[in-house]
Amino acid sequence: MHFQWDDHADCLIVQLPEPFSYEHNLDYLSRSTNECLFHVDNLDIYKLLRIVDKDVLIAVNSADSAAMRIRIINIEDAAQQPELLRAVAEYVWEWFDLGRDLMPFYDLVQRDPLLGPVVQRFHGLRLMGIPDLFEALSWGIIGQQINLTFAYTLKRRLVEAFGTSLVWEGRTYWSFPSPETIALLSPDALTALQFTGKKAEYLIGVAALIAEGQLTKERLLALGSIQAMEKELVRIRGIGPWTANYVLMRCLRDPAAFPLADVGLHNALKHVMGLDDKPSLDTITQLAAKWAGWEAYATFYLWRVLY
Repeated sequence: MHFQWDDHADCLIVQLPEPFSYEHNLDYLSRSTNECLFHVDNLDIYKLLRIVDKDVLIAVNSADSAAMRIRIINIEDAAQQPELLRAVAEYVWEWFDLGRDLMPFYDLVQRDPLLGPVVQRFHGLRLMGIPDLFEALSWGIIGQQINLTFAYTLKRRLVEAFGTSLVWEGRTYWSFPSPETIALLSPDALTALQFTGKKAEYLIGVAALIAEGQLTKERLLALGSIQAMEKELVRIRGIGPWTANYVLMRCLRDPAAFPLADVGLHNALKHVMGLDDKPSLDTITQLAAKWAGWEAYATFYLWRVLY
């Protein structure tokens, strides 16, 4: 990762890899009008981060394919805080998966009659992530067995009830609740927001594990293999194979993660293949054998067909 502060432009400059399409990533981030953790305004993406014990509002933009510009809006002396600048650059780098070399994936699928045209259509799209482990696990739990629209509604209720906020030029920006905050709640506090009793218990349980230091991103990554990380995740109450692989995709960044049971994946394949019904799990498994090692990216690109 290469980044620097530009005094003239008063912003952080992060060099971009090739291929990269800001337009495709922006389209993905704009898919829901009920998103509460960032705000897209024309070509700017505003996001509130909790960094170095500060609430930091950033605005991300990429005017060309060579660099990403990050304005730090509410910290006047940001240029004199190297620790803060590095943390912001690292967050954005991970959020957009900028450290990933996509060419092996593109080479693998370019002749695939199913995935090849999808990859060509969204060329330069990066697998947008959720760098924070608690947020990723929470979003996975929230999304279990409900439609995406209601999942966004539940997330907004959770964030606005227990997250932190910053008002800037008349707009309120939110960051995700800390695990320490959620761990102290009773299930009733979440069922009042229309969480099921089970989801409330799962969320509070995961929050407690993270708040107590028993579950960390670093410890999971240190396990060294996707199999070991998945096994560790599914030991947690409320985390099954789908949620574990979702977290492996979006947070732990294993390109071989594969949420086989994902309804969105099934519907995307049905659409791309021109089927009357969703393909069977056996059929999907056979298709995915061609994408070995890149199942997460294949899934993400297929999602883009629908969302």
